[in-house]
Formats: sequence, structure tokens, C-alpha cells
Amino acid sequence: MTLVEDAVAGAMARVLTPELARRDPLVRPSEHADFQSNAALSLAKQAGTPPRELARALQHELAGGAVSATLAGPGFLNLTLTDERLWGQVVDRLADQRIGVGRPLAGTRTVVDYSGPNIAKGMHVGHLRSTVIGDVLARVLAFLGGEVIRQNHLGDWGTNFGMLIQYLDEHPEYDWRADSAAGQVSALDGLYQAARRVFEADPEFVERSRLRVVALQGGDEETLALWRELIAVSSQAFQALYDRLGVLLTEQDIAAESSYNPYLDEVVEELVQAGLAVESDGALCVFAEDLTGPDGEPVPLIVRKKDGGYGYPATDLATLRHRVRGLGADRILYVTDARQALHFRQVFATARRAGWLPAEVEAVHVPFGMVLGPGGTPFKTRSGGTVPLAGLLDAAVEGVRAAMADKEHEFDGAALEAVIQAAGIGAVKYADLSTSRAKNYVFDTAQMVSLNGNTGVYLQYAHARLCTLLGKAVEPVAEVDVSLPLHPAERALILLLDGFDAVLGEVARQLEPHRLCGYLFALAKALTDFYGSCPVLKAPTPGLRANRLALCRLTARTLAQGLDLLGLKAPERM
Repeated sequence: MTLVEDAVAGAMARVLTPELARRDPLVRPSEHADFQSNAALSLAKQAGTPPRELARALQHELAGGAVSATLAGPGFLNLTLTDERLWGQVVDRLADQRIGVGRPLAGTRTVVDYSGPNIAKGMHVGHLRSTVIGDVLARVLAFLGGEVIRQNHLGDWGTNFGMLIQYLDEHPEYDWRADSAAGQVSALDGLYQAARRVFEADPEFVERSRLRVVALQGGDEETLALWRELIAVSSQAFQALYDRLGVLLTEQDIAAESSYNPYLDEVVEELVQAGLAVESDGALCVFAEDLTGPDGEPVPLIVRKKDGGYGYPATDLATLRHRVRGLGADRILYVTDARQALHFRQVFATARRAGWLPAEVEAVHVPFGMVLGPGGTPFKTRSGGTVPLAGLLDAAVEGVRAAMADKEHEFDGAALEAVIQAAGIGAVKYADLSTSRAKNYVFDTAQMVSLNGNTGVYLQYAHARLCTLLGKAVEPVAEVDVSLPLHPAERALILLLDGFDAVLGEVARQLEPHRLCGYLFALAKALTDFYGSCPVLKAPTPGLRANRLALCRLTARTLAQGLDLLGLKAPERM
């Protein structure tokens, strides 16, 4: 599409004033041609020319080039690329290591805050969406040339840790260390729930837990030692799961809540000095007139609690301030549950009023819906607890294993297991990513691992099928003959391939990974149509065989790159 946009823009430059010629050429895919431009309709009034007359002038300027134009309706231009130019696109993209994708985000710096599990608690289904959506955004923004700083804002501070550490201290009979890191975190999760029950029932335990928080914040070495151990064990378990998921997060990306604790006093003091934080019922709060609750009253952002302690608002303000001042971010993305929307609106508004979030820096809450169970209700275990994320991955892997039971004779054991793992993990991630992030979706393992429909397994199989076909073409790679006429299925596939960079641009602007999923699914379907209409290895002439092999190579590279940006593997055999 870039080629067509450039052609129309060039025609506009020769027909319109410099100011008008800089406007969007408004090129979009069309059912009546390869593309359509509405630029003449949009600019006619400002140009002082009737729309059809302006469209006719643009049509004249395009005549004889790689893009032909026909006039339609009140001033639409239907645009068609020549067969020669489309084959040329295949050649150009194959010669480009980046298959035609530029670096439009070069010079930008984006902080992506995602995943953020809590120390001493296992990752569950609620962490899936933040982790995989955030990871795709980090991958796409970096591929488009931007500098991306990944931030994993672990929950590792506050009353909960005083409560847990005190409970562990009082119950040495529970040997939570006698297992792997994952097993230890699972044990700690259970002990945390036990501690919570005591905390809710025993005021004396509440007081002892509060004193333990004071000890933690005051630097008591025994308390800090256990706290550090909890962090180390949890971080190790999280990393094992991240590695299994194939996400980019590492321990170097951890920016836990506790790292901002030294700055909370000064953050709140600055808010007080600026007249933004005021006392309300013993707490320090920030109010914004345009952020109101159901009663119409402004909703308070509590930056310091009655007891003098700090919660998420103060930490998030300190975090945001650091990301602007310390990390130099141009854009900050918070990939969290949609239910946190009001909180982030309050934090962003407060930071802008305090001068910590300049107008030129964009802070964006990237919300997502819930993962639901088969009945369309929140996904829970039979006992009503949260579903461990590792268990979901295990279920998908076993689903793929069952589906590939008849493939055992085609692979050695290690190769088959690698494919099963890649397809199973990819199935879970793709099911999440292919749904608009704003919507809830139902976790259905059987559908996820299907070879039919819009699934990760279907796309991986499409790539593997291409690799098998290309592996059978043993002759040296021949040059593409751009003079050959295009079959409609070839044209449709090339036009889709030409739109890869535009789709990535949409993902970066709209922060919606499902757009890339939809594109890759459309590409795989166009590939199936191409297979059905255009023999490749048995093409009627050597020239046509060479052209179609080139088209297959470009499709395979595009699918592989797209899957990689989604964090999915692209197996060469399935």
C-alpha cells in the first residue's frame, strides 16, 4: 500500500498547492480494485475544484505509471497496480532483510509496563492477558525502530508482606523451602491464604503484622532476609514461566514496588506543596473535579493513608515520575485489567497537574477484558480459586499431544516434543491475542488447538506446510520474471503481503495485537486459495514455477516474522 500512497501523493504534489499536497492521500483497500483513494472528495472544497474534476486531474497524473486509476462515483479513484509492479514488490521485499517494513518509530522511547505478578503468589489466569499483550506491544514497537524499556512492576511491598512474614515466623513447622521454586511459590501461596484468614479473624495478629511491616520498612535485618528470600524464589519461578511462555521479560526488567519506596515521602510532599494533596478524614487525598463517582462527588486518590502508610497511588505516581525523569520516556503504556481504568485516570491527571507528566509525554492505560470459563463466568477452579497459569499451558499442550498422536512415526522424540510444546503454548497465547483486548473471551482448549479456523496452530501449520514445499524445490533459486501475468489468487496474496507494514503500524498506534492476528489469518487463507488455484512445483513453465516459489518464500518469511512478533514459534515441520 505504501507504493500506491506514494504514487497518489506524487500526483497530488503536481496538481495541488504544497499545503494541500501534504494531506493524507486516503488510500484504502477496495472491493472494486486493488485500492481506492478518496483524496479528491476530501480536498475538492479547499482546492476550489469540483471533486470529479480534481479526481480526473489526479487520474491524468497517474496515467502510464505503475498505478492505473479509473474514476468512479462523485470523485473516487479506483487504483490498480500493474502485474509487473506487483511481481517487482515480491522481488523488492525478498531482497530486504526486513521484508519491506521500515523503522518509523526510530528516535522514540516507550516504557511498557506489563505482567506484574505479586511476590509469594503463583501466576494465574489473571496474569495471562497482561503478560502476552504487553509482550506483543513491546516486540512490535521495537521492530518498528522504537526503543522499548520493559518494566515488570512486581508487587513486593506493604501490609501483605508483613502479614505473611509474621505468619511464617510463627509457624516454623511449615517447610515451604523443600521443593522447586515453582513448588515453593505454590506452598507460599497457600500459606498466604492461611495468613489472610488469621489476619481477618485475629486483631492481635493484625497488630503483630503491622509491627512486622514497621520492621520491614525500618530495615530489620532478619525481616529483610526473609523478604529477600521470598523475592528470589518468586522471581525464579516467574522467570521459568516466562521462558516457557516465550515472552521477553527477564529479571533485568523487574522494577518492583519496593524500588520506589525511598521516593514516596518526597512525592507526597511535592503534592502538598503544590496544593494538590489535601487532608480528608485523616488521609491525604488528591481530588479532580472531572473524575467523579456514582454520587457525582469527586473520587479521592489517596496518596497517604490515615495511619501514615502508602498504597498503590503513591507508588504509581513515584513510578510514573521516574519513567519520565529517569528513563526519558516519550510514551508509557500500562497493560492492566480494565477494572483499573479509573485509578489510572486519577494517577495520570494528578501527574499532569503536578508537572511530572509533560504534555509531550503520552501515558496510556491499555485495558483488557477477562478470561472466562466455559459457562461464560469468571474462570475459576472447582473450589472457586484462581486457575494456575501453568495448568492452562499444560492442558493446551496435552490437547496438542492428543491431536498429534498419529505423527509419532514422522518425528524423533525430541523434535515431536518441541513441536507439541510450540503448538500448545502458542495456542494459548494466540487465543488470547486474537480477541480484541477490550473484550472478554472464553478459554476453550479444544478450540485453541484446532487445525481449522483462526488459531495459532492453523498459522503454524501454514508456515510448516510452506517450509515443506520449499524444501522439495531443490533447484537453485531463479530470478523472478516480472513480465508474467498474475493469476487472481497470486494478486490477492501479493496485495496482502504488501500490507504487512501497514498492519504493524496499526498495532503500534491502536495498541491492538488482534489486528496482527487477523492479518496473519487472512494471509494463511489467501495462501490456501493460492495453493488451490496455482500449482507451484508442478507449474506449467519454469518461469512460473520460479515466480511462485518466490511468492511462497516471501509468504513464509512474512508468516514467520508475524508469528515471532506475536511471541509464537514458527515450526518448519508439523
